[in-house]
Amino acid sequence: MREIDTDVCVVGGGPAGLVLALLMLRSGARVTVLECARAHQRVVRGEILQPGAMELLDALDVLSGARARGAHEHHRFLVMEGERVLLEADYRLLPAPYDHLLSVPRPHLLDELLARCRRSPGFRYLPGWRAGGLLRRDERIAGVIADGPPGRCAVRARVVVGADGRFSRVRRLAGIGAGRAEAFAQDVLWCALTASPEEPPVRDVRVFRTGGGPVLVYGSWPNRIQIGWTLPHRRYGHLAALGLDHVKERLVRAVPRYATLIRDQIRTPADLGVLDVFSARAERWAADGLVLIGDAAHTHSPIGAQGINLAVQDAVVLHPLLTRALAEGDTSAERLAEFERRRGPDIAAVMRMQTLQSRAILSQGAFTTRVRPRLARALRRTPLYRKILQRMAYGNPSIRIADAGVCGRT
Repeated sequence: MREIDTDVCVVGGGPAGLVLALLMLRSGARVTVLECARAHQRVVRGEILQPGAMELLDALDVLSGARARGAHEHHRFLVMEGERVLLEADYRLLPAPYDHLLSVPRPHLLDELLARCRRSPGFRYLPGWRAGGLLRRDERIAGVIADGPPGRCAVRARVVVGADGRFSRVRRLAGIGAGRAEAFAQDVLWCALTASPEEPPVRDVRVFRTGGGPVLVYGSWPNRIQIGWTLPHRRYGHLAALGLDHVKERLVRAVPRYATLIRDQIRTPADLGVLDVFSARAERWAADGLVLIGDAAHTHSPIGAQGINLAVQDAVVLHPLLTRALAEGDTSAERLAEFERRRGPDIAAVMRMQTLQSRAILSQGAFTTRVRPRLARALRRTPLYRKILQRMAYGNPSIRIADAGVCGRT
């Protein structure tokens, strides 16, 4: 069996894993990344960057390259009923240059991160490889058994980072539970439509409140329209049983502006995807020789487009802690648990914010449709509005990329 020796083995080549890999390489560590997909073939809907993630990626000299591959700016996040705006988050009120949301196809961001990582001789990337088991030595995790096209490979590492998503295999292999919380009890039915090149791009992220459930709509590069229809948990099976045409007409009633595209381009059930929405937090984020980040540690609703923001910030927070742990030869559970102690309060705050946002979008009645919009307009003229907007856009504003020299070399 082939063997690889490295300092850090990152399982999962998404934003969290690759940002951490780039940061650790800058601090002198050898990093091996295992990614089960090949050539970014996974279908991933979440592609909106908040200003917080943009600022950190810009500091890593990654944002401009990702944007150059193709991206869309969005100025506002709107909750609407028909043509009437109920709630508005206007990102143009934030300081430039991060005064907008940015929709970047996931491959554009990952390709740019990979290009930066590959400049380091200490980097090894293994696409198409899946974690099949964990190596242990003296009752501590000491690497990963990886299964790939040529067979099996033992990646021996001083620390393993589980960055492999909300259904993390590394987390399960380590015996760490992740309590699922049905705080949202929803599914999202996704589809991507291709608009005419002459169609002007949609510059806002919109949520349309309808009797059949809220529908998210935003423009995606180059001329795509992403649509996400929020349904009660496990309700889609009942709708699908009524036939594809029935589902399409329900979507048409929700967003009539896209009626022609929906009827012409959704031809088979394969043109639709269902996302099971839930929140979860791993019972612990560290074991001896192992730390979890991103969705592997904490899973969130897509409400508020916080996924990439949290993934990038996780990597930035973990970087100096992990670098020092390697430099001092201590990757015990107690040492690595410092990541959860520092990051946990931020994650709890985001979960509370998403719960409030979910209620605002899903609630019914006169208060939601008449009173709340007037209150929101009044709030916009106060300093509190900008404070709330800043929190949505940045989360914890104190998160900054640590200098490699401050971290200590491995």
